Amino acid sequence: MNLSIPEPVRELLQRFSQSGFEAVVVGGCVRDSLLGQAPHDWDIATSARPEQIGEALSGFRLLETGLKHGTVTALSGGMAVEITTYRVDGTYSDSRHPDSVTFTGSLKADLARRDFTVNAIAYSEKTGLADCFGGRRDLERRILRCVGEPARRFEEDALRILRGLRFAAVLGFSVEPETARSMRELKFLLGRIAKERISAELTKLLCGKDAPAVLREFPDVIGQVLPEILPMVGFDQHNPHHIYDVWEHTLHALGAIEPLPIPRLTMLLHDSGKPHTYMQDEKGAGHFYGHGKISLQLAEAALKRLRFDGVTIRTVCLLIRLHDTPMIEDEKWVRRQLGRIGEENFRTLISVHRADCLAQNPEYRDRLESYRRVGRILDKVLSEQQCFRLRDLAVNGRDLLALGFSPDKRLGETLDELLNAVIDGKCPNEKEALLRLAARKMK
Repeated sequence: MNLSIPEPVRELLQRFSQSGFEAVVVGGCVRDSLLGQAPHDWDIATSARPEQIGEALSGFRLLETGLKHGTVTALSGGMAVEITTYRVDGTYSDSRHPDSVTFTGSLKADLARRDFTVNAIAYSEKTGLADCFGGRRDLERRILRCVGEPARRFEEDALRILRGLRFAAVLGFSVEPETARSMRELKFLLGRIAKERISAELTKLLCGKDAPAVLREFPDVIGQVLPEILPMVGFDQHNPHHIYDVWEHTLHALGAIEPLPIPRLTMLLHDSGKPHTYMQDEKGAGHFYGHGKISLQLAEAALKRLRFDGVTIRTVCLLIRLHDTPMIEDEKWVRRQLGRIGEENFRTLISVHRADCLAQNPEYRDRLESYRRVGRILDKVLSEQQCFRLRDLAVNGRDLLALGFSPDKRLGETLDELLNAVIDGKCPNEKEALLRLAARKMK
């Protein structure tokens, strides 16, 4: 078999060969190529020691990105290629990074230290595929399995637990039983991992095509870093609108929305407040009054704890706060929402409502058509360039100053009042009409 290696990477491999060293492409780029996918990154492993890499690649720009562990990054043909010397890792006292590494001339020894068999595959045009641990077979069987003893791999680097679930979600793989057992037994080690690393892996997992299946199988592991989800698992809603418990509803809703970070995080946490607000009426029907507010509080605390960026936190919280707000098929209402939250957030909010509805009892899906009509009204408002923001107004602050307004708080308040008059259809967005209305307000 032959892998299609980009020319800039092939040139680096050839330079190592010309200098008498082994060099192979390794890891995710080989895995993705075997799956018929275009690799995002290309990594090289080589028998050349760190000090020899510079000699072999003279003329290339090299960045010492991890020299302690034998890693440099070469810039070739517009590509950044990570190059690592074959190595054996020492102990991992922090459950994340090796305390020391020993360089070796053995490719097999280097592959043996890697996390999963599907990532422990190497290739060169000269020697072909190097697959010492059955990675290609596991790719064909769509199984994620640790190289060697799973417990040892996770004790070395606890982030591998989440990485494994991320691979399963993105690739659509099942986790081999012994690997899954070790993930559960050692999930507590995730407490030692930097929150930024946790959030990055969790986000990629949530955006995977099989995210609902992975979350369904491993809520206990995800709950180690996101305990806010655990009360939802198995929580019966006792409500005719719902045929699933809170967790199953969450997973169906998550799978029904686009695989992007903000929509997926929103659906994951949008009903997290339900178990904390549950009550039954005299007929035994369940209700969750005020769950949106509690969900918002839980989501904000969780996202801050995991060090998500401010835009993500604010947007997810906005969408959760509005996820139960009825949508109205009215141009005036649509214009007002556009002015308040903007087009992108409004479109996402429609998707949130739609996904929420698709995860409920099919008998109550009549609202889906209403959401489509709201979307069409949104498109109409935008295509007609209707006014819904201050910058869309036919007048501005300078016009009001020329009319006699003072440059104070009242100026801004008047502009807001004019905008509301246009949004509500009480005044056309025309300069003369708006100035007449402003003059009356000034008097």
